[in-house]
Amino acid sequence: MSVNPLTGFQEIQPEWERLLSVSPTNSIFLTPQWQEVWWETFGDGADLAGFYLRDDDGVTAVASLRRSGDTLSFVGSEDTFDYNDFMVSPGCEPVFFDTLLQCLEDQRCSVLHLASLLENSPTLEILPDIARQRGYQVEVEIEDVTSGIELPQTWEQYLAALSKKDRHELRRKFRRLDTSLNWSWRAFTSQEDIADNLSEFISLMRLSRAEKDQFLTPQRLDFFRRISQRMSQVGAVKLFFMDVDGQRVAAGLCFDYAQSRLLYNSGHDPEFAYYSVGLLLNALCLKQAIEEGLGYFDFLRGREPYKLRLGGRRKNLYRMVVKRI
Repeated sequence: MSVNPLTGFQEIQPEWERLLSVSPTNSIFLTPQWQEVWWETFGDGADLAGFYLRDDDGVTAVASLRRSGDTLSFVGSEDTFDYNDFMVSPGCEPVFFDTLLQCLEDQRCSVLHLASLLENSPTLEILPDIARQRGYQVEVEIEDVTSGIELPQTWEQYLAALSKKDRHELRRKFRRLDTSLNWSWRAFTSQEDIADNLSEFISLMRLSRAEKDQFLTPQRLDFFRRISQRMSQVGAVKLFFMDVDGQRVAAGLCFDYAQSRLLYNSGHDPEFAYYSVGLLLNALCLKQAIEEGLGYFDFLRGREPYKLRLGGRRKNLYRMVVKRI
């Protein structure tokens, strides 16, 4: 088995994508496209420091890492990557994690900082014991939570699975919308339509909450535009809008990947908050995912109450820090 430096995101793209498709950590955030856009936008001041393993059958593991000072960490950041991890073929974990720690030593780094690990990550299960056996200190803590729901075959089955209170509230909100407003909704999927309508999504995102407006720094705004453009090239983007009397009042940016729909961000006009237009558009995004036969709806990280009201089940996200003693 050979150890090779990772010098870019396209050099092994077909093998990277094949490995990711069979990895237990398969996620849109680990695709070479997502990683490359992040690096193009935020990579200044750091160095690519990852590697990949190859045997006779091809690439068996990818560690997409960056170096800053004496610290190695994932390519990506918590504010733009909801999940992060290594890509490793099942059965190759011991060799991979030994190689990872050797990489840390070879680069004379003293800290390995791994953020946004899902609670079922093989990294959480396997790396701590291997690292401690080699004399490292390992700290693991809860970083955040994420929410999602396994999708049934029909909308009625979805409604039936909600709590009685949440089901009643959702139906009541839709009835109020139907009887009070002239409303409609639609989804854009083509590259051209995504590019033409993204600015209106961003405007509604800014308008919905002061925190979201502050979040959209020029650099993050650049990332939103770049990632929407890049992922629309592979047909992974759905941009949803709700209109009232021809005025756009709510929007949602979703990514479809590996039989899941990810609600990446959303926004709404606070003047229509009484009608719960933001929550109802999110419910419609979920309803369409059911109709399209997707298996999972991912609300992604964060403790927003609406995620639970729409049936989301929480999982923990963890941060691991490995230090040389």
